[in-house]
Amino acid sequence: MAERETVSLIGSDKVEGTAVYGADHQEIGSIERLMIDKVSGTISYAVLSFGGFLGIGDEHYPLPWQSLKYDTNLEGYVTGITQARLEGAPKYANDDSWNWSDTSRTRSVDDYYGVSYV
Repeated sequence: MAERETVSLIGSDKVEGTAVYGADHQEIGSIERLMIDKVSGTISYAVLSFGGFLGIGDEHYPLPWQSLKYDTNLEGYVTGITQARLEGAPKYANDDSWNWSDTSRTRSVDDYYGVSYV
């Protein structure tokens, strides 16, 4: 089997399910999936799964990938976003209710988090 993690690289399957901690280092959810730009190959968003029980009733929050930093002590990703701020963020209940091709949707995420792309 191919190596899924090195010092600086990690397989996407190892990122999915990793805990995400807020500005106060309290767990706020976990990474459900990564959204990768097909042309550049860069990760644009991590979809945070939050709430619900056993995957039922989860809410999904696209977070700009650049807003996450891996913390080796927590063995998870830390974001400066508080849970209160997250609760007002763009989100969706299921995959059918979010259209990634709609640039106004992704722009609303970028605007909410103050991300600008050149």
